[in-house]
Amino acid sequence: MNSESTVSEGKISYQPIDVANHNFMKPVKQLSLPEHLPKWEKSKAYTDLLGLILTLNQSVKGKKMTDEYHVSKEIEKQVEILETLDKWLDEIPPVDQPQRFGNTAFRDWLKKIQDNIEDLLKCNLEEKFHPAIIELSTYFIESFGNSTRIDYGSGHEMAFAAYLCCLFKIGAFKEEDFVACVLKLFQRYMNLVRKCQTQYRMEPAGSHGVWSLDDYQFIPFIWGSSQLIDHKRIKPKSFTEPYICSQFAKDFMFLGCIEYINKVKNGPFAEHSNTLWGISAVPHWTKVNSGLIKMYKAEVLAKFPVIQHFLFGSLLSIDPVS
Repeated sequence: MNSESTVSEGKISYQPIDVANHNFMKPVKQLSLPEHLPKWEKSKAYTDLLGLILTLNQSVKGKKMTDEYHVSKEIEKQVEILETLDKWLDEIPPVDQPQRFGNTAFRDWLKKIQDNIEDLLKCNLEEKFHPAIIELSTYFIESFGNSTRIDYGSGHEMAFAAYLCCLFKIGAFKEEDFVACVLKLFQRYMNLVRKCQTQYRMEPAGSHGVWSLDDYQFIPFIWGSSQLIDHKRIKPKSFTEPYICSQFAKDFMFLGCIEYINKVKNGPFAEHSNTLWGISAVPHWTKVNSGLIKMYKAEVLAKFPVIQHFLFGSLLSIDPVS
């Protein structure tokens, strides 16, 4: 997914890079002013990330979480890394502190990730991919929130998408991993960050989650709506019904997101999740899905407060698409 890649109608085809002869570099910030947004939108990184989101979106169309699908050893090993981080959450409980939000124990948990991520990746990636760890580790660490503000938002979620994108670009993940990447690995990531957000009472990044569909996330609503396309029973108007969510949350990522919102928020759904309430009025999931992709481009990828934090390396480059 780079100069070697092509994106068309939500599909991406690419040749993995030659890892042995590639010059990897630590990703760094490149965008310091709002006027730099056009540079971002013309970059290889933008094309690669959007290509990944569209490709995985297409791959899970009409598929349930409980369907059978191919799960490679590489996907399993990445899930194992997240399982390890989950155990560390149990080992680092919240501290007793006066403020309601932003428990400082989060910093200890994130520091443990930072101190151990290189070894975790070396243990769970084939040796030939180890030169890429300098870039992979950077995006991985960025995927769980900010240690200073103790917050999490769509930019951190995007960092995990960048991490997945890099795994495809180096050839660790292959085309047959598309479905499992969403339904198994990304879902495991979602469960982990939800636990983290709840346990450490993390603040939504940005202006109260303005760049997310709930307070924190966006991408699972895109991929989750694709799963529901052409479903005979569940329509967009159905997801506000508690019975539908409780019965089908384990099958569909979108409904799992709604169930989680219902658990952590009080009051009428139309008041605490107004944007999602509006989506429930759309007649078909195909239109919901395409609308969410447009919204993601406008409300996340085109927002400087989100993109200013993005890190560019050799795999996700600021260079323009040729």
